[in-house]
Parts: sequence; C-alpha cells; structure tokens
Amino acid sequence: MRKSVSTLLLSFLFLTLSAAAQTAGDSILPKVRHAEPLYNDLVRDLGARRGEQEWNVGMGLEDHKNYHSLTSFVEYEFAPVNRLGIEFELPVSVHFPSGRGNGAIPMSRINGLKMATQYSFFVSPKLNMTLAAGYTNDFEAIPYALNGKTRFNFENTSMPFFVAAKSWKTNLHTLLYFGPAFTHHFSSRHWEANMMINTNIHYMFPGTKNFIGLEINKEFGKHAPSIVFRPQARIVLSQKMMLGVVTGIPLSRTEEGMSLFVRLIYEPAKFGKK
Repeated sequence: MRKSVSTLLLSFLFLTLSAAAQTAGDSILPKVRHAEPLYNDLVRDLGARRGEQEWNVGMGLEDHKNYHSLTSFVEYEFAPVNRLGIEFELPVSVHFPSGRGNGAIPMSRINGLKMATQYSFFVSPKLNMTLAAGYTNDFEAIPYALNGKTRFNFENTSMPFFVAAKSWKTNLHTLLYFGPAFTHHFSSRHWEANMMINTNIHYMFPGTKNFIGLEINKEFGKHAPSIVFRPQARIVLSQKMMLGVVTGIPLSRTEEGMSLFVRLIYEPAKFGKK
C-alpha cells in the first residue's frame, strides 16, 4: 500500500514540476474569464496567474436510500507560477438515518486528503477559449466496525483530466471536463475504472461575476450510469467573497436522491505581492 501511495504522490509532484518548468516568470499573461462549475470546481482559475489564491468552505446535504449525508470541506488553492494551479482539500462526512429503511449506514469520517494540479496550456483571448490538463489524487480512509472495533479500508483514486472552456459574446459560458478515474482498493487489491464527463453552461450577468447555470455530472463504469443535474448560482458578496448555491437532481433515484450544496469562496490578495 505504501509503495502505491508513494508512486501516486511522485506522479503528482512530477506533473506539477513539469508544468511549472514551462511557465513564464512574473509577466502578466492574458487570461480569459470563464464561468466555472461550483460543485465539481476547477483547480484555481483557468489561465491562473502567479500569486493568485483562494479559500473555499463548503457544506452539502445529500439524500440516500437509507440515510442522509452531511458533507463539508475546507479547500485551499493557489498558483505558484503562471498558468499552474495547485489544490489541497480536506473533506468530512457525517451520516445519519433517513427513517425510510433498515440498510447499513456508513460511519462518519474525515474522508482523507484530496490533492490536484491543473495547467492551462492554451489561452486565447481572440477565441475566448482556454484548454487545460490536470491530475487529481484522492486518498480515502473508510471506517467500518468489526468485533466492536473501528477498522479502515483504504482507497486511492487517481484521475487525469482535460478541460475545454469557451466564453461567448452573448455572456454564455460553456465548459467540458472529462477524464478516467482509477480507484485502487488496498484491502482487496482490486482496481475499478470509471469515466467522468461533466458538461456546463452558464450565463454571467454583464459587468459582474454573478452567474446562473447548469452543471451535469456523468459517471460511467461497470455499474449503471450516474447522471446528476445541478442547477446553480454564484452571488458576489463583497470584493473578495462570493457564495455559490447548488441543487442536485439525479436522473435516477435508486441510491442517490436530491441534494443541496453551498460553497463560500474567499479570494485574498495575491501572495508574494510587494
């Protein structure tokens, strides 16, 4: 298990350093404004500039077949050099009965540690388009009870991804996010592969960062496809703070039901700024 985790962490660092080696120093590079999804958010803005940073605090309530889930997280993302974003996220889940069934309820837990990096390799103000590639690594420790004691199943999900975003003259913004997700279950030494495809369309109100839109999260694997529609809105609260509100409407309610998610976004001044 340690060897697998070390290999994935080294891969994560290699991608980050490789992208950093290709970026410019302190020059102000062009950047295209895009409306980015609120639920499956990106790693810093597309076309990130050196010194940008952002804190996110989120909380969501999800309805499942036998239980409800209250999830929360703290996330920090920053751009050490132009065009490169890095993210660290610590998620927490609390589960409680829904009163509709007697099925098993997962134990509440700190999910683990999520790390991600993203590099914008094509930024075109002329085309109002940005292309980016990145990698996400999500390490989870899933608790379970055995003979009155708490044990853990360890899982690690690796996901390389690609992003294509386009801003239109009508204030519409479209974005495609996709990539394979490979999950390693350490206890059984089993690997599971899924394909993630997220499509987004938003309308940004002229002269502001406020928007409304729709994010569609799709997952394909050995089980039945999962498709969730997520209407959402972002509201500017102050010069440095925004609030995102997202509802989740699954196409099929066999396991996952309706959900509500809020994200508080804080953008402090650039670090390293004199």
